[in-house]
Amino acid sequence: MTELTILGYCSGDSVLHKTDVRFKIACLIMISITTISANFWALSMLTLVLAVTFMHVGLSLTSAFKTLRYVFVLLMFIFIARILSSPGTPVFAFSKISVTREGIYDGVSICWRLLDVIVVGILFVSTTRSLEIKSAVAWLLHPIPFIPAKRVATMMSLVMRFMPVILDQARETADAQRARGVENRKNPIYRMSKLGIGLMRRTFERADKLAYAMEARCYSEERTDPALDSDSNDWIMLVFVMALCIAMTVV
Repeated sequence: MTELTILGYCSGDSVLHKTDVRFKIACLIMISITTISANFWALSMLTLVLAVTFMHVGLSLTSAFKTLRYVFVLLMFIFIARILSSPGTPVFAFSKISVTREGIYDGVSICWRLLDVIVVGILFVSTTRSLEIKSAVAWLLHPIPFIPAKRVATMMSLVMRFMPVILDQARETADAQRARGVENRKNPIYRMSKLGIGLMRRTFERADKLAYAMEARCYSEERTDPALDSDSNDWIMLVFVMALCIAMTVV
């Protein structure tokens, strides 16, 4: 799983690694909400902070680009859709198709916002253990009535744990089919169906093995979770993120 390390927990000694997971969730929510209406200068400010944080955490840029390569393809389609559908001052026109200045601006800003939110999520996942996420979600949902907090927290922690596993399974399945000459098939639907069926089968097999392992170990929702503890550094981090969000709003 060398290509997918940033989608799982990476051990480290950075400030973000030591921050209480509850504060990281609060920061994640605040940044995501603020990014929705951020302008060019606000996005530039946030991108600079994220770049510095990315280097401080010690994540590999090469691994990040390899992991996000399909995300870039999706962002490219979003950008093309925006520049072709937004009305405004034409920059290029051919027949009934026109590219507007406002469409280019909207496409760049939307893709930039999505990319920043994705990077924030990667920083959160790569610096937080799944057990800590489980404890924090259970702590946050505990005051809400009629919601099985620990069950929901367990499901979320399993999803976080399975994300890199599923992507790794997809890579292994694609490599196996490529070795068998599936690329000689010209029909893309055939290739995608074979990849999807193989990936689903292997994913369900891994899920069954995990369920059997949890059952064999007498897994219970009442197990003791890691203790959540905060200190002054966590509050400093929260204040810094709040100041950043305020600056992004007024800039």
